[in-house]
Amino acid sequence: MLTFLYAFLVLFLRSGWLKILPFQKANISPATKVSILIAARNEEDKIHLTIEDIIAQNYPKELFELIIVDDHSTDSTSQIIASYAPQGVKLIKLNEKEPLNSYKKKAIAEAIQISTGELIITTDADCRMGKNWLSTIVNYYDQNNYNLISSPVIYFEERSLFERLQTLEFLYLIGLGAAGIGNKVPSTCNGANLAYKKEVFIKLDGFKGIDDLASGDDELFLHKVALAYPGSIGFCKAEDAIVYTHGKATVEEFIQQRKRWASKSVKYKDKKMMFLAIAIWLFNVSLATNLILGLFFPDLLKLVFIQFVIKFIAELFYLEPLTTFAKRKSLLYYLTFLTFLHVAYFIYIGLAGNSGKYHWKGRMVK
Repeated sequence: MLTFLYAFLVLFLRSGWLKILPFQKANISPATKVSILIAARNEEDKIHLTIEDIIAQNYPKELFELIIVDDHSTDSTSQIIASYAPQGVKLIKLNEKEPLNSYKKKAIAEAIQISTGELIITTDADCRMGKNWLSTIVNYYDQNNYNLISSPVIYFEERSLFERLQTLEFLYLIGLGAAGIGNKVPSTCNGANLAYKKEVFIKLDGFKGIDDLASGDDELFLHKVALAYPGSIGFCKAEDAIVYTHGKATVEEFIQQRKRWASKSVKYKDKKMMFLAIAIWLFNVSLATNLILGLFFPDLLKLVFIQFVIKFIAELFYLEPLTTFAKRKSLLYYLTFLTFLHVAYFIYIGLAGNSGKYHWKGRMVK
């Protein structure tokens, strides 16, 4: 039952992804003022690349601003940001005397207070984007007037098998968020490429009610918008709207990141979403349990084989259009390997992400 439920859910996600039509820009003269926000901590190696990409955007300079909040960096991040002041980049430095558990939400809220844009767009300090990134998202906003817009984030420049596996698994997650929007049940998004109306952020009291968690400035805020304004969320399915970033170099970094992402589930208010998350976790538990029992009762191995075949086929059908969109179809060769690894990973993260602390940006948070 759990196996077929999982297969049905994955194929449902595929249909949600396909329901979102590729976005075509309209011939609309730019008029929307945009505030691009970045919360940065110890990003001296890459933040200059992100700033350069944003400054080079094919969008009227007078219609967008870049505000970067330095979250107590101990390297030269702040100095690098400040060096771009002549080009209009604004720097805010957090200076709380008391420790917080949600520095990123604090950083974004501080930036929004001084922002002048109608549309807020958040990204990360280690992201890359093409010159038409901003104009594409704003054009999508101008055509649809959504309160919140999620856009694709994709890993690139992989240097190892581990990073390529992450890219494929991350496409699964990005597709999950897009498919939820396509199926009218928004569930997740990524703050590395997220846009929303400033007035909506203010009307919903920003991150109030979700500010006790270090993470969740993206996904939990999406839930607030979906609850208050049903049907007002869109996904910009366009190549020019993609933001690129890197996978984690080590298993430890990867685990800490996924624990952080999983920790947001404790704040889910939609019981159906919680039920599905638990059902998927139990499905993976059943795979692992049956595999172990099969060592003692060989007949069970037939059931395990059937479960894995169904899982693999469903995920292949789901990931094929996603890898096509990302122009990374070659990643599907790693799906067999990932199908097995995903079981142990999902079981562990499901437990660890909801029961413990994790490291993020050099801090221990929960």
